[in-house]
Amino acid sequence: MTSEAYCKQVEEMDISHKLLEKDFPIRENNSPLISLKNSSIDLAYEPSVIKDYKYMVRKELIGKITRISEELKRKEKTLIIRSVWRSFKHQKLLWDNTIVSMQKKHPDMNMEELRETVSYFIAPEKKSTHATGGAVDALIYDKKTSSILDFGTNQGLRIDLNKKCYPFHPDISSLAKKNRELLIGLFEEEGFVCDIKEYWHFDYGNIGWAIQKKKKHAIYDIIGQIS
Repeated sequence: MTSEAYCKQVEEMDISHKLLEKDFPIRENNSPLISLKNSSIDLAYEPSVIKDYKYMVRKELIGKITRISEELKRKEKTLIIRSVWRSFKHQKLLWDNTIVSMQKKHPDMNMEELRETVSYFIAPEKKSTHATGGAVDALIYDKKTSSILDFGTNQGLRIDLNKKCYPFHPDISSLAKKNRELLIGLFEEEGFVCDIKEYWHFDYGNIGWAIQKKKKHAIYDIIGQIS
């Protein structure tokens, strides 16, 4: 499949999923948010834009992330947690910061074009699956080379947001494909789904997960803030 055909397929699927999301049923199971920082899991963490970020996920995800971490440890690698539960405030800050970054990178774009580009990869604050506690953004650190694996659009932790971020984009190196296969495979084995446009983003329990898994309902609703 050509890159143009693949991207068109992904974008058509994305539109279809967004239409389903509007009225998709959710039966909240009230699983609590647990801080990964308070666990004994061997993880690395990408610094957050939020001070004292606690890297919180729903309780069911703790065991899943533990097993992924243990499998990577056997391969002399470490799971990097980039971001997990985000409040509305956190999501808006991420959106605003990305707009500013894109403005610097593409000074020829007007605000409407910038917002459209950013919306490909970052949801508005009240629509992000990160607000459910069931989303995990992750990369992998290789202890043997003391570096973050090459996934095709990243330089270390910094990811260049473009269509090559679509998980199975054909126009990336064989090494990047292999590394994506490792990351995606580990999460899929634990019941997560990979976001159709972001190779680093994985969902469990929320609407994104339920639609891809063809579930009758999601089990995690939005948690916009915690006391």
